[in-house]
Amino acid sequence: MTGERDLEVLLRGMRPELHQGRYVFTSVSGAIPPGLAPVVTVAEPEGLTLVLRQEEADRTGLAYDYLAAWITLRVHSALDAVGLTAAVATALADAGLSCNVVAGFHHDHLFVPHEAADEALRHLGELADRA
Repeated sequence: MTGERDLEVLLRGMRPELHQGRYVFTSVSGAIPPGLAPVVTVAEPEGLTLVLRQEEADRTGLAYDYLAAWITLRVHSALDAVGLTAAVATALADAGLSCNVVAGFHHDHLFVPHEAADEALRHLGELADRA
């Protein structure tokens, strides 16, 4: 099934879902250390970025400085859809909230400040209602 491309449909159907737990961004050189199950990995020249549960980073002594909540937009967005990331990021930026977006094949994933998760969900709901 191909993803949705119509921005209005995407916004109305976002259905943001908050995952339980606290997530952190860290970087390692080389492969993923044994025993870790990152939810996101990004290979960069400086190292391998891992997004994983805070407990995993703490258990293995990995450094981090950003504590995030993970929100998945349950709408199946096409990878070439135009405007969803911009609309979501703008709504959260207007509320003073940072947002790190990761696109998966089926869904977009937002990492927002953990302490502001409920506020982020409220703003996303308002954005969907306005669409």
